[in-house]
Order: sequence, then structure tokens, then C-alpha cells
Amino acid sequence: MDSFTLNKAAGAVLMVLILTMGVGIVSDIIFHPTIPGKPGYEIVVASAEDATSEVEAVPEETPISERLVEASAEDGAKVAKKCAACHDFSQGGANKVGPALWGVVGRKPASHEGFSYSSAMTAFGAENPEWSFDELDHFLVAPKKHVPGTSMGFAGLRKPEDRADIIAYLNEQSDSPVPVPSE
Repeated sequence: MDSFTLNKAAGAVLMVLILTMGVGIVSDIIFHPTIPGKPGYEIVVASAEDATSEVEAVPEETPISERLVEASAEDGAKVAKKCAACHDFSQGGANKVGPALWGVVGRKPASHEGFSYSSAMTAFGAENPEWSFDELDHFLVAPKKHVPGTSMGFAGLRKPEDRADIIAYLNEQSDSPVPVPSE
């Protein structure tokens, strides 16, 4: 490359720099920046009285005994479809990934013959005499939290109505259903 071509390239670069500076100077002349008298934003902190008035009480969940009165075993059968991949609900049904659940309400936890329970569930069964309505309700919210170390991989049922429905369904799946407590 000769010196004339290098001079043209250097001139072009300088011209772009001068134009960029010129546009900046002209824009400062045209548009006057307004400088605030007090820089920044004022942060308003709520007083202690305001903070306590905004806190809402967590709604208390109705006991399972009251929810079972209105529970539907038919709706529970629909909810139980989530469990059917791992559990069998029929009388004399075979164990799958999880134990068969015929007659589970009132049965001792980890006591179904022919199923190999996790050590956590076996220990839970040693501490608890039976699957009561209340115990099943707490377990079905989050099985891994209620029985830490269980091999049951189900996330749980968050809706209290769904839990009541499935417990009503499980109670019907028995030779001798446990009487539903009256409020």
C-alpha cells in the first residue's frame, strides 16, 4: 500500500472522530440538560404502624374431619388417577412401584405384605399405629416432608379438597371402611 492510501484512511478516521464530537457539541447546544436541584430519589420508609396493618393472617385450614363430611369418593377416584401409575386400589391388587392401597385407611404404615418399604417408611410405621384420616391428610400434602427419606416420589396434593376426596375414596376401598368422624 502506498502512502496516499494510508493518508486517505487516516483522514477518514479523523473525519469520523471530528463528526462524532461535532454531533455531541451541537446536541448539547440544542438540548439543554436539566440538572435536578436534589439528586436521586427520595425513599419513603413505611412506619411501624403501617407495616403491621398490611400483614394478612394466613387462612387456617379446616380439619380433615370437617372436610370429609363434604368429600366425594367419586371425585377422589378422579384424583387417584395420579396415583394409579404406582399404586393398585383393587382388592387383592398387586404391588407396583408402591404398595397396593386396598384397606390402607386404618392399616399400620409400612405393613402391607409383599412390599419392600424404605427404611424411613419402616421407621415411620414403627412410630405410628395406623394410617388415620389426619395422618393421611398430612402425608398427602408432601410425602417427602412428612416422612423424610421415603422413596415415594410424589410431590403431594396441595388442595385440601383433593386430599379429602382421595381419603374418602381410599376409605371406601376396604372390606371394612373406617367410620368418618362427625365434626
